[in-house]
Amino acid sequence: MKNFFFILLFIFGSYLGFSQETQSKAGDSLYKEDQFYVGITYNLLGNIPSNLSQSGFSTGFHLGFIKDIPINKRRNLAIGIGVGYSANSFNQNLLVNKDSFGNFEYSILSDSDTYSKNKFSMHLVELPIEFRWRTSTATDYAFWRIYTGFKLGYVFTNTTKHVGDLGALKYNNVNEFNNFQYGLTLSVGYNTWNLHLYYALSSIFSNDAKLNGDKIEMNVIKVGLMFYIL
Repeated sequence: MKNFFFILLFIFGSYLGFSQETQSKAGDSLYKEDQFYVGITYNLLGNIPSNLSQSGFSTGFHLGFIKDIPINKRRNLAIGIGVGYSANSFNQNLLVNKDSFGNFEYSILSDSDTYSKNKFSMHLVELPIEFRWRTSTATDYAFWRIYTGFKLGYVFTNTTKHVGDLGALKYNNVNEFNNFQYGLTLSVGYNTWNLHLYYALSSIFSNDAKLNGDKIEMNVIKVGLMFYIL
């Protein structure tokens, strides 16, 4: 299933590149660029507590619309403001469970043989803001780009899942996740293929989430590919 997903992504990325090349901008002195995006990332955890580790492949899927606002006559500099959707999963060994009083508690699973799945996921509505530099013109369809900016996200749902010796545990909308996530973004590339980086300045969990009495200050780091289309 995973390989099939990557094949679809490759086909879609190739289509985006072909679509851009076949859309004529010639003679349009008010052309805009890259107003739709779709991307996939490998999700990492930063600032992890001692003995916490990731396992498997943690993925992110992102899509949205960005209003391109050129700010110079050549139109190779622009501000981008948009809205998007982001789905992210994290496979790791931090167990989220409830105690006998119904409060959430956190612990590290030290033995990987005691469980087959342990993950949490987040779905967000995002508001990206970018400063955009590119080498495009009204007749160039393949060009270099460097887009850097800031992204604010609202987590509208989260889920934790565990399958192992403790049974099958699943919790939706754990209130100790931070609803607001924000961080810095960078997209660099040529034509269809663009390297995308995101570094969260916010932590995944609120101050109420404690591991051995300490705050869990993990943040999100995403590395992947971003595809753009007019």
